[in-house]
Amino acid sequence: MVVFECAIVVALAMVAWHMVASPPAPQVSGEQVASPTAQAREPVTAGPTVVGQAGTPINTLLPGLNMNSSFWRRRLAELNRGENSFELLEWRIVHTAMDTARRYIKSVVLPALARAESTGR
Repeated sequence: MVVFECAIVVALAMVAWHMVASPPAPQVSGEQVASPTAQAREPVTAGPTVVGQAGTPINTLLPGLNMNSSFWRRRLAELNRGENSFELLEWRIVHTAMDTARRYIKSVVLPALARAESTGR
């Protein structure tokens, strides 16, 4: 059973490595995306404007890492908010488990040890 679990972990690690190491899938849309230039490295609020098939401008994101500071502030604030709620949940679970274990020891284990010591003498 342990060997089977190790095989599953190795398979999952290989899949994760494949997902991380492989390049992203190309865009399937028929629209042309502007190639990144020196302007792409400057922080902008929106991506370049591309004219769609209907002749209306469409804002698209440039490929690669978004360097806009407001983008990262928003994303990190969302991440921190999610992390905070997860930590609170984790804290409640751990303390509930600790309180349960403490009550079990006081109500079951210690009386059983006391009875065993009193009958053993």
